[in-house]
Amino acid sequence: MLIEAKTSFVTVDEDHDYAARTIDYEPENRNTAPRRRFHLYLMLPAIITLAAITIYPFFWLIYMSLHKIVIGGADRWVGLKNYAGLLTDEKNIQGWLMLAKYSGLCLSFEILVGVLLAVILNNSRFEKVLVTLVLMPMMMSPVVAGLLWYYLYNGTFGWYHWLFQSLGLLGETSILADYGSALWGVVIVDIWQWTPLITLIALAGLKRVPRDQVEAHMVDGAGPIRNFFAISLPNIYPFLLIGILLRFMDNFRFIDHILAMTGGGPGNSTRILPVYLFDVSFQFFKLGRGAAIAFTLLAVTIILGMILVRVFENPAQKKALANQKD
Repeated sequence: MLIEAKTSFVTVDEDHDYAARTIDYEPENRNTAPRRRFHLYLMLPAIITLAAITIYPFFWLIYMSLHKIVIGGADRWVGLKNYAGLLTDEKNIQGWLMLAKYSGLCLSFEILVGVLLAVILNNSRFEKVLVTLVLMPMMMSPVVAGLLWYYLYNGTFGWYHWLFQSLGLLGETSILADYGSALWGVVIVDIWQWTPLITLIALAGLKRVPRDQVEAHMVDGAGPIRNFFAISLPNIYPFLLIGILLRFMDNFRFIDHILAMTGGGPGNSTRILPVYLFDVSFQFFKLGRGAAIAFTLLAVTIILGMILVRVFENPAQKKALANQKD
């Protein structure tokens, strides 16, 4: 990069009169400008790595979904037969319904409880210590969390099983063995482990709320609740959108705790679509059919993610764009 500089020298003449003289000069530059391809060379290893772990598996997924994969033999082209079979597969349809119910319950409770905890923790006396304690479940592996709650739900020595039985909320059957309560047991584990993520994101958003807006609204006579919905909530919308998207995609992908706790049972009460995908691909080794389910799940995830971005877009930004159009 060439640097232009101007330096002024002041000289004194014989009559002790001061005269300013400006001399323009260009200092010597020994660092030549880098070539345009230099930055590409720096990013090339990362680009190749990302391509290897994303693009290649993506096209291989499409290939498998259009073939009947025979392990140890030749693959056979079947076209869209794997996709057509999903339309009449009752377990696939039930898996979608269970996934919608499971994801809806998890997201609803995690957002409500996470934002509530963020409001309580914000500027509290022991904020740092409490935030550290709240984040501890999130640091646990999903498999370990599933096994932990599996023993808490155990019908013989589980502490929660004994508690719910003592309160008259549960019979002799354990929580995970009952068709009506198994899904709720799995949902509670997901809420317990991942609500801290929403809390952390919402707390970061509350730290960015302009203090002058809050104080001006309080001067106008607004109470804490009205102040939250009028000032704080619109300002943390972009942060909540990030948390919602992360948890939405995780609910469509992570099944570790479900496999550790129920394996999709009892019956099909916790067999959400990713669990059914796991069974089809790695229990029955129908890789072509499993690839079709996975590609459909990926497409729906992308579409719903785009819809969520539109729905939870910052209201202030929407209003500004509307004013610009007018």
